[in-house]
Amino acid sequence: MKKFIQFQLSLMMFLEFFIWGGWFVTMGIYLPNTLNTDGGEIAMAYSTQSWGAIIAPFIIGLIADRFFNAERILGILHLIGALLMYQMANASDFSVFYPYVLGYMIAYMPTLALVNSVSFNQMTDPAKQFSFVRVFGTIGWIVAGLVISYVFHWDSTEGVASGMLKNTFLMTAVASGILGIFSFTLPKTPPKVSKDQQVTISDILGLDAIKLLKDRNFLMFFLASILICIPLAFYYQHAGQFLGEIGVSNPAAKMTIGQISEVLFMLLLPFFFKKFGFKKTLLVGMLAWAVRYLLFAYGNSGEFAFMLLVGIALHGICYDFFFVSGQIYTDSKAGEKFKSAAQGLITLATYGLGMLIGFYVAGKITDANLVAEGQHDWNNIWIFPAIFAAVVMILFAIFFKNEKIEYKEN
Repeated sequence: MKKFIQFQLSLMMFLEFFIWGGWFVTMGIYLPNTLNTDGGEIAMAYSTQSWGAIIAPFIIGLIADRFFNAERILGILHLIGALLMYQMANASDFSVFYPYVLGYMIAYMPTLALVNSVSFNQMTDPAKQFSFVRVFGTIGWIVAGLVISYVFHWDSTEGVASGMLKNTFLMTAVASGILGIFSFTLPKTPPKVSKDQQVTISDILGLDAIKLLKDRNFLMFFLASILICIPLAFYYQHAGQFLGEIGVSNPAAKMTIGQISEVLFMLLLPFFFKKFGFKKTLLVGMLAWAVRYLLFAYGNSGEFAFMLLVGIALHGICYDFFFVSGQIYTDSKAGEKFKSAAQGLITLATYGLGMLIGFYVAGKITDANLVAEGQHDWNNIWIFPAIFAAVVMILFAIFFKNEKIEYKEN
């Protein structure tokens, strides 16, 4: 792969995840403080990620893979996203905001697959080359948080009170416009499937892989994947709101500790996977979820602030040890014929169904623990996902029979 193409792909990844990190983390602070939303409405806003994940395969399978170059669709979707993000910034109440965020996530979620397609199409050895490109995505997410907190101070107490977080949407709109235009300069990535080739709904949703559920171990993993997304949703939806509400300074920047941790533990995953095996790796990931929420429940912005930072830093173990290991396990169980279908099924189950349930439950529990205007009993809120993750871990430990899975670099 030529250096210039590597630079193009790296910049594409940087902007792709700068955009997501530039508004998604702080939306949980913005909505209750600027648009006076309750937990249910915040859940609706975050659930658009799940609806986007459910709809994305149709956009990719029925349009991108058959009729247009991937880089062109990427450009069009980000230009649409720029317009919708600008409208989100100017929405005066939640009823106006929600249709725009729903439209935005339907446009954005397919781009996650498109940037991968554009990248893989240019790589001679994806197993070795992809990580060096993808890491710039994580850097983009981190930079977005640092810019919000330390350059513009939009998430400071004064900034939140004066509605400055509106600017995160404007910043994202500009970045989306830049990536939209830049996408048309990317290397050509033609359609993978002939226009005349029949593509079924079963193909798009990965339903051909359902037969894998006859394997009891895979069924246990599949169910655990859905259930663990319920506590995961609490983190995505309410961690930023929680930090802002209890007075932690620069919450957007502090949340980037999770992305830094994700990079570090990704490097440690091969060693841990080979030494301890798949089942123990997943159990450690689930345990990390329970420990994280206990740290959130009993930490504070004063002398126990370190507990909150440790909880955020556990994101690398929570995500990499469960989800990345799960992708490897799914790949090994599916075999060559059903690899794509199996990954599609797991994605639909987790980011679609699991997260959708999780966002709803998190919103209900947060609303039930409202003690005053803009104040929640966070101890009670975080105890629920801690116990839930622990129960999922125990059930998985009991019902999943250990099996040897080889670690493969993806």
